[in-house]
Parts: sequence; C-alpha cells; structure tokens
Amino acid sequence: MMFNGVCFPDLKMNRIAFFLLLLLSGFVTTAQADSATDIPVETPKQHAARMEWWRDARFGMFIHWGLYSEAAGYWNGQATSGAGEWIMSDMRIPRAQYETLAPHFDPVKFDADQWAETAHNAGMKYLVITSKHHEGFCMFKTTATDYNVVDATPWHTDPLQALSKACRRHGIKFCVYYSIMDWHSPDQSPAYNPTSFIPGQKEAYIQYMETELSELITQYHPGLIWFDGQWMNGWTDEDGQRVYRYLRTLDPKIIVNNRVKGAGDYETPEQYIPSNGLPGRDWETCMTMNNTWGYKRDDNDWKSTQTLIRNIVDIASKGGNYLLNVGPTGEGLIPDASIERLNEIGNWMKVNGSAIYGTSAGPFTKQLPWGRCTSKTSGHRTTLYLHVFDWPADGQLVVPLSNKIKRAALLVHPSTPLRTETGTNGATIFLPAGAPDKISSTIVVKLDGAPEMITDPIVQNNDGSILLRASDAGLHGSQIQYESGPSHDDIGYWFQPDDWADWTFRVNRPGKFIIAAEIAAPTGDSFQLSVDGQEFRCAAPVTADYFHYTSVQIGTVEIPAAGDVTLAVHPVTDGWQPMNLRSIKLEQMH
Repeated sequence: MMFNGVCFPDLKMNRIAFFLLLLLSGFVTTAQADSATDIPVETPKQHAARMEWWRDARFGMFIHWGLYSEAAGYWNGQATSGAGEWIMSDMRIPRAQYETLAPHFDPVKFDADQWAETAHNAGMKYLVITSKHHEGFCMFKTTATDYNVVDATPWHTDPLQALSKACRRHGIKFCVYYSIMDWHSPDQSPAYNPTSFIPGQKEAYIQYMETELSELITQYHPGLIWFDGQWMNGWTDEDGQRVYRYLRTLDPKIIVNNRVKGAGDYETPEQYIPSNGLPGRDWETCMTMNNTWGYKRDDNDWKSTQTLIRNIVDIASKGGNYLLNVGPTGEGLIPDASIERLNEIGNWMKVNGSAIYGTSAGPFTKQLPWGRCTSKTSGHRTTLYLHVFDWPADGQLVVPLSNKIKRAALLVHPSTPLRTETGTNGATIFLPAGAPDKISSTIVVKLDGAPEMITDPIVQNNDGSILLRASDAGLHGSQIQYESGPSHDDIGYWFQPDDWADWTFRVNRPGKFIIAAEIAAPTGDSFQLSVDGQEFRCAAPVTADYFHYTSVQIGTVEIPAAGDVTLAVHPVTDGWQPMNLRSIKLEQMH
C-alpha cells in the first residue's frame, strides 16, 4: 500500500475562508502577528487562559499504539534490542514487509470506555494517543492515505473516534500525538535513522501533514497536538512555525508542544525530571512505566508504584506536568502491570489530588530532605502542601520557613490541627506517630502572606566536620537531578558533561580537612572538585551498579579563614561517564 497522493486544489481557499469566518465570529482575538514568524500574538492573559486547563491538570496518560504493538518487539522470530515502537527502523524492515503487519492487526478487545475510565480512575486529566508514529501508519480514518487502521486492517474501526467520545464521557481532555518523521512516506528516505526528505518532496509532505492535521482537529477536536520526530534531517524552524500557524488558524485554542520545532507552547523533557524544573516556562515530563513506549512483550522492567507517585509529586513541586505512558497490546489491551499501577496511583490521588491539581512549584530553592512541596496562592494567603516521603522518627518535621504558620493539618484529617513552632532554625510541625501513607503523606500549611524561606548555608558540625548531602546541592544543567529514597538519596541522571553541582557552607573553625565522596559508578571516570580556589582531579570508583556506594578519598584541603565557602563538582569532559553522588564530607584534621 502506498500513499494515495490525493491533491486538494481548493484546500487553500477553504482555509482562508475558514479563517475569515473565525475573525468575523470573534474567535480569533489577536490579529497582530510577529513579523518574523507571522505567529499570532497573545497577551499574557490570553495565553494563560489558553493554557489554563493544561496547567491545572498536572497528570496525563500517554498511549503509544500502532502496528508495532502487533509486532510486540519481534520480527521473524528475532527480538529487537531497541524500543518496541522503533522496530521498523532498528531492524531495518523494508516498507513492503512491514506493511504485512496491517492484515494481522485486529484488536477486537479494544474498549474505549475502559481505557478512558482507567485514565480517569488513575487521576489523569488528559490523554494523548498516537495518531501516527514514526512508522507512518495512521491510527485514524484519513483521506490522505489508505495506510490507516480503518482501510488497511480487518478491524475497520477508528479507535480515535471512539476514544475521543469516551474521554468526553469520563471527563478526560482528549489529545493526539503526531510524528513529523514518517518511515513509510514516499517523500522521506527509508526507515533507517536519521530520516531525511527526498529532494524536492518536502512541500508535498507538508501538504500531506496539513490534510491529516486538519482532519484531526475538525473531526476529533483535540485539546492538544503533541508533535515528535522533528529532529529528522531537513525539518526546519520555519517548517515548524508554518505548521503551528496553520493549527492556530484551525483552532485558536489548540495547545502545541515544542517538538513542532521553532514554535510551541511548552517544553517536553523525555524520561527525566529537570533538577530545578524549567522556571518561567511550561513543561511536561513524558515517561514510560517500563523501558519502552510501544508494547514489547519481553519488557517487564516496571517502575514501582512508589516511584511513579513520587515522580508525580516531584514534577508538580517543580511546576511541571507528568505524562505517563501505557503501551497497549495488538489485541487492544493495556497490560495488567500498567493497570495495577494506575489503580494504585488512583487510590493515592483520590486522597492527595488536591495537593497536585492546580498547584504551582514550591517556593524552596533547595531540595527538601524529607520530600517535596507544592503551593497555591489566593490573594495574600498561601497554602503549602508538604509531601512527606520520609516520615521523621522523632515526629518533628522541620520546614525552612521563618513565617509563623497560621494552621497546619494532615490532608487526611483536615479538622485536626497540628502543633507548630517557629524558631531560628525554621518552623517545626509536630506530627503523630506513623505516616498516613508510606509512599507520600500530605500536610497542609496555611500562611498569611508569601513564604519567607530560611536560606542559611550548611554549617560546620561540632566535631569540625562538614557534611554536604546530595539533597542540599545546587544543581546546574539540563538533566542532573536529586533522587530521593533509601536506595538513592543522591545526585543522579548525570548524563551531560556540562551539568554540575555545588554547595555553599559556613566554616567557623578553619583548618585542614580530608575530603571524601560517597559514589556509585559502574564505569569509573574523572571528575573535578574545586573548593576555596583549590582543585582536585579525581577518578570515580567502579562499583557494581548505581545502587552500591563506596567512599573514595579525594585529598586534603586547607581552608585558612572562617566564612562562607563554595565547593563544586564538574565532570572532566573527555569521555564523561555518569555517576551517582550521595555526599561529600570534609573531615577536620586535628
């Protein structure tokens, strides 16, 4: 099956007429445009109104479903070593052979209401499903090609139509994913990454895209279009801006992610949580439950419910959204392991959802050692939601606030106030014995006015030592982040050699110190530590994995005067390999 190559000579005129109708109807409120990109200009108020539902949602479901789901990670009896949805490219399957999956794709167990209900019960507020992934197969009825789920499979059913209706019945915002890269298109090179356009064929492909995008918007009315594949050779910022403009003429309220390229309304870190969020920008972490997006029957490396719930909290505490993926089977079933985790997440969200939905990032600049914080503001009053991962054994939760707390209570027992005290070390909340939830318990704190944080540096201990914990580090870069929990409690995701960490601490008793670091690193590599103008180049120890730590002595440093000192750790960029750093200790020599 090939693309029909259908041409619509009157499509351009229809678009112009449609846009003029929008203008006359008052739906397009901003006739102004940026002269360089011609993208409609919004006031901050208009932009906030368009983004409001998405910002409030905080938690959504990603669905990767296509012909790769039928393959399930195997081709001719051989397992792919890559992701399930990349099997066509990774195993270099020719188009004509890959097309033979379509006559076998008959997902009669698909139940749109069950999928939408699963998302709703998990506490998810929106759903993004692949209308066309990189494989080029369309999971909806389209006039642009017969290589689609209705025309090319024995199922002859449009799942997007059914799912869009089911989502509305269950109060879920329906959204779609669309890949710019298309391994099946005659306008693009074969499936072997990186894909590029056939010379002279890009315009034909963009017109093909616009036909399908118009169908998606006018027939399914998605709240959001989630682009991908923009890294292919030949796709430019100008191309992305053209598509973004086109979509905003079709639906002025549509939200578009940044992977359209050159434009977009929010950013999309994949499989990681930015260490400090992305301040001043809307963002959404998309993540798998196991190791692959599309269904792969051998991938049983599932994240725990604890990890997934704490990811929701961590992301919300940094002002982002969490788009959590499921990969249904070729039969149309969401895997049982995903259902189990989503149900458990839903039970937690039923109790704690008010501390996630509609919240903003917490006010604290350093990672809280016991958990995370989200916030809401109403007039001059602030509500802080303290998400406690590690319940204090002594029943005293110290919060780095100088404010007097107006009221504090457990979210599960809102009518029972907790005793609080505010002193020089912060505000202390006195807690009952035993956490209400072993994964994350929520304390609601009411303040008059804005939070006033205590930002004193780390101080020297009574024995002269200085302990620099991972949770106290300042983290700089695109991926590096603090990981909490008993098996981690470290600085991890240190993939980029430009990412780095630092601490500022106060020395009251200067002198000589022995520096040691607690590190886990399956592959040892060099890093540079600098403190008080002195630099050390060190080799990370080689450990069994990222969970087994060992202490390595780095050297001796002299800090000659009392005062604030900064210690920083940078990768040595030649062949940097990641490591997890749990702590650095300066032991005073006597």
